Amino acid sequence: MSTQTQSQTPTAALSASGVSIWLDDLSRQRIQSGDLERLIAERNVVGVTTNPTIFAAALSQGEAYAEQLHALAASGADVDTAVFETTTDDVRAASDVFRPVFDATGGLDGRVSIEVAPDLAHDAAATIESAKTLWAKVDRPNAMIKIPATVEGLDAIRETIGAGISVNVTLIFSIDRYREVIAAYLSGLEIAQAAGIDLSTIHSVASFFVSRVDTEIDKRLTAIGTDEALALKSKAGVANARLAYELFEQEFAGERAQALLAAGANRQRPLWASTGVKDPSLPDTLYVTELVAAGVVNTMPEKTLEATFDHGVVEGDTVTGNYTGAATVLDKLAGVGVDYDDVTALLEREGVEKFIVSWHELLDTVRSALEAAK
Repeated sequence: MSTQTQSQTPTAALSASGVSIWLDDLSRQRIQSGDLERLIAERNVVGVTTNPTIFAAALSQGEAYAEQLHALAASGADVDTAVFETTTDDVRAASDVFRPVFDATGGLDGRVSIEVAPDLAHDAAATIESAKTLWAKVDRPNAMIKIPATVEGLDAIRETIGAGISVNVTLIFSIDRYREVIAAYLSGLEIAQAAGIDLSTIHSVASFFVSRVDTEIDKRLTAIGTDEALALKSKAGVANARLAYELFEQEFAGERAQALLAAGANRQRPLWASTGVKDPSLPDTLYVTELVAAGVVNTMPEKTLEATFDHGVVEGDTVTGNYTGAATVLDKLAGVGVDYDDVTALLEREGVEKFIVSWHELLDTVRSALEAAK
């Protein structure tokens, strides 16, 4: 059954299907120019995610930061302080832009995410400390702190949720790790409950990466080269995400989760990340229209958002009726020799490494700007 009426834009139809559209981008220019408010009004955008790559790009092109960096240089601020001040200022300002959405949705949307420094990905204690510092500095109830789903990150997720802080868990690639993420969230809620924290104030999303799975698996399928292998190209990312949603439904229907929900807790929503298509031969809205389900977030780069608005065909739920087919895809991948566990472990390592590289690019950009300002 199609949910897209003639009068509806595709992004409005996506929202009507229960998908929250978040923009995977932020810059001071976007905030100050009114562009963010325009996307809320015209593209059904109800949240924003950031990462070190996004901030590195914003600061490298941004005249909007010159005045603040000049003031920071004059005060003798070091590069870490300058990055902390500029990025948290942007997240706070964006949180204020999204505050009406946050209020209208009872805290579900209107969210702006900021990431702990990625070189802390394997240090739980430092991640917890950083998350608390960022949360206090941004000082907005609609902020979310991004923590990577490394093994060490699981402990940080549990303790940060336990402290009453809303968390965007990032860099999830495998179903098994996703199961551990949900368990960490539920443990965190139990800690918060024992501490007397109002569970309804804690929100979380679990960012499950999509296109990167296809990029890596398609490379391996091409190398295998058989007709059977080639027929599986560009199917793994969507299949993997659909099975993640099945796990989400199962886990939050369980007794442990249900007891917490009855006490006022929120479900940790699946978030589709890395939804820009990397292979130009694929439809540019593939990771949007094939992953429509109630209660998910899709965080899109602007190019994907505009493609969806322009020509996305939204026909209701494309996830819950497709679990058997999704499981078959993963079985066939194993059958042709693709090692799923090896792929997802590699993608997690690479994901952390790429963000560390971007983080150091961000530090270099700010360092240069501080020196120029002196």
